[in-house]
Amino acid sequence: MPLALLALAVSAFGIGTTEFVMMGLLPQVAEDLGTSVPTAGHLVSAYAIGVVVGAPLLTALGSRIPRKRMLLLLMALFTVGNLASALAPGFGWLLAGRVLAGLPHGAFFGLGAVVAARLVREGRQARAVATMFLGLTVANILGVPAATLLGQHLGWRATFLVVSAIGLLAVAALARLVPPIPADRHGGLGREVRALGRPQVLLGLLTAVFGFAGVFAVYSYLASMTTEVMGFGDSAVTLVLALFGLGMTGGALAAGPLTDRALRPTLYGSLAALVLALVAFRFTVHVPWLALVTVVVLGAVGFMTTTPLQMLVMNRAADAPTLASASNHSAFNLANAGGAWAGGAAVAAGWGWTSPALVGAGLTAAGLVVAAVAGLLDRRTPERASRVVAGSPFEGTEAEVSRQGTPANGS
Repeated sequence: MPLALLALAVSAFGIGTTEFVMMGLLPQVAEDLGTSVPTAGHLVSAYAIGVVVGAPLLTALGSRIPRKRMLLLLMALFTVGNLASALAPGFGWLLAGRVLAGLPHGAFFGLGAVVAARLVREGRQARAVATMFLGLTVANILGVPAATLLGQHLGWRATFLVVSAIGLLAVAALARLVPPIPADRHGGLGREVRALGRPQVLLGLLTAVFGFAGVFAVYSYLASMTTEVMGFGDSAVTLVLALFGLGMTGGALAAGPLTDRALRPTLYGSLAALVLALVAFRFTVHVPWLALVTVVVLGAVGFMTTTPLQMLVMNRAADAPTLASASNHSAFNLANAGGAWAGGAAVAAGWGWTSPALVGAGLTAAGLVVAAVAGLLDRRTPERASRVVAGSPFEGTEAEVSRQGTPANGS
């Protein structure tokens, strides 16, 4: 694999850490800024809003900018957003900093996935995309727990200062390791928007919204389930979240080669396995050791859906994949917000702390139905373009990359 993928993975590690660490820092932030924990919870939503808005907006604005330069600009904006969060004098400024840090999230992952697929030969694109996503999963195993502990002992501002430093490291890695990649010479915003409007792309995005919502219906309340249902103490929450992240890493490692071999079967299988795991968790959560095993499985099969979904929208928008790829991350964040809301509504209705698992199973089942409908349409409609690399807007890029020597590291 090219070393450029390492730079993308480091960037993903920083983004993943800042996205999820706020959940563990809410009590410290609320106490320091003189607000309630529920009000501080808006900081989680603020980041998600930044992702949903920023993914299509920044991708559109950067459609004519060379790909490497755009990656650097996005990671620089991410770093500034986290630095602004660390230095925020009050809650309103912190809220704005979280939105600013979230703006480049979707655009970076969307563009990064396209670049990652372009750096390797055909047949290994999904593995390249999964390698970038590994940074996100490792963030849940190491970055988030470490950053949470740091915030608990040195204050939440120290956490965001460290994330800002990771952002600077990522900028340096991108500048050093990613080869120059030109912007699309033949396309533009209009072409990207038309590709985004293709039925198969829209169905792929809808699959992400419903399919991945099942994960966050449970993940958002995993800490409460750990203490209220599994019977563990507060100190075990970090371990349970790390086990979920460990499962995510295993899922990402498996998803790459499986998606390269058979995209739709991998998508169907991972969604179906996620439905079964969510239903099982409703019962295993009462047996501590079974609950921990199921948490790992949930992380694995949940994250196995991300690579085939990413490749699906990129392939179906093959001649203009960047906006569709970025919009997929808007869809994932809508899934995060929707899943958390649906799971919370079930708990608020008095159905108990285990009810989010069944709600999540229903949401993921709906995503599986959408994916199946899209698969049927695939059989009836001639495929316009099969691969993001073949006929992609980066014509001539492989030759340029070869001159930089990157694929020689492994492709």
